[in-house]
Amino acid sequence: MAVAPASSEAASPKRERWTFQWKELYDEVITSGLCTGCAGCVIACPHDVIGYEHEPGQYKPFHLEDELGPTDCGHGQKGCTSCTRACPRFRDWETEADEHLFARTRGDDEPAGIYKDILLCRASDDFVYEVGQDGGLVSAILIWCLENQVIDGALTSFLEGGDKGGWKAVPGLATDRDQVLRGAGSRYTYSANTLAYDDAMAAGLEALALVGMSCQTSIGPVMWHRRVGKVGKPIKLNIGLLCSKSFDDSLFVELFEVKYGLRREDIVKMNIKGVFQVWMRNGDYHEIKLKECHAWTREGCNHCPDFAAEHADISTGGIGDATDWTLTIVRTDLGRAVIEAMIDDGVIETQPGDADPGAIALMNRLAAKSRERWPEWAAEPVRLGLPTKK
Repeated sequence: MAVAPASSEAASPKRERWTFQWKELYDEVITSGLCTGCAGCVIACPHDVIGYEHEPGQYKPFHLEDELGPTDCGHGQKGCTSCTRACPRFRDWETEADEHLFARTRGDDEPAGIYKDILLCRASDDFVYEVGQDGGLVSAILIWCLENQVIDGALTSFLEGGDKGGWKAVPGLATDRDQVLRGAGSRYTYSANTLAYDDAMAAGLEALALVGMSCQTSIGPVMWHRRVGKVGKPIKLNIGLLCSKSFDDSLFVELFEVKYGLRREDIVKMNIKGVFQVWMRNGDYHEIKLKECHAWTREGCNHCPDFAAEHADISTGGIGDATDWTLTIVRTDLGRAVIEAMIDDGVIETQPGDADPGAIALMNRLAAKSRERWPEWAAEPVRLGLPTKK
C-alpha cells in the first residue's frame, strides 16, 4: 500500500531566519562578561576579520577592520552571521546544544548535564599512565583514536617552551602518539585549543578531536545546530575537561615567583586537589591555597555556568578520592562506542563510577555552584534547577 506524502501542515515549521552578526555578539557577549575566550567565532569567520591574542589580560576576540570600528562588521551588515552561529554563549546556546546532542533539554535535577554512564578510567599503558594527568585517560583516548583512524588529528594544547620549560599553554595540533604525549598534563591557564584548527585545515585533515574546557566543547554542537557551515564538519569527537575556572598566565610571575620563589621554568607538574599543588624540577613539592589564586581568575570564567563539560562526547576530570583514576562521564553514543572499544582492546582499565561516590557528589556540587554564576539577565534556561533570587 502506497504511503501518502505528508501534508504541508504536518511539515516541521521553518526556522526563523538567523540575522545576528558581530554587532550583537559584541554587545551581548564580548563586552557583557559572558565571553569565555573559546575562539569559536574566530575559526568560524569566513572573512578572517576577528582577531585573538593569547596574552595575559587578553583571551578575547576583537574585530580587525577599521571601517565600522570594533563594534560592528561590514560583512555582518551584508548578511554574514557566522560568528554568532558559532558562539556557545550567545542567546539560548545551552538548550540548542542539548537538543542537537540529546534530542531533549537538561532537567532541573541534572546540574552536571545529560549523560549515559559514569566510570573511573585510567590508561593501561604504564608510560601513558605516568605522563598523563590523573591516570592518563585523555592521552589514551587520543592515541587510540589516531591509531584506529577514528580521527586524524587532535586540537589540544602544548607548552610554549616545550622541553626547555615554561608553562604558557598554547593551542597545538597532535597527529601522532608523541605529539599527544607532548600535550599531556594539566595547565590551569587558558588555551583556546580551537585556534589549532587552521593548522589542521592546512594539513588537509578531515576528522578532528577537540580537547578543551567546557566552553570549547560546546562550540561544535552549537555550530551544528545553527548550521554555521563547513567549519564545524571536521570536529568529530569532543573531549571535555571538568573545569571550575582557569587562571591568567600572569599568575606564574605575580604570585608563584614573586611570593614563593617558584619560577615557572622550574615547574615540572601541577594539579589542583583542594589546593594548588606544584612539583619542582629539584624534587621539591609546594602547596598554595586556592584563595590566594582567585585574584588571577580569568575574566571569561566569572560567568561560566558549565563545570562538567556538558556538551562533550566524553567529559573527564581528576576529582574525588581515587587520585590515579579519571572520573569519566560518557554522554553520547559516540563517546560510549569509543570507551567500549578501548575496553575491548585493553588500552584502558575501568571501575564503576560509584566506586568513588564522593567524586560524583563533588561533580554535582561543583556543577551547581558554577551554574549559579550565570547571570539572571542572560538566557534563562541555563539557570534551570537553581532557586530564583529574591
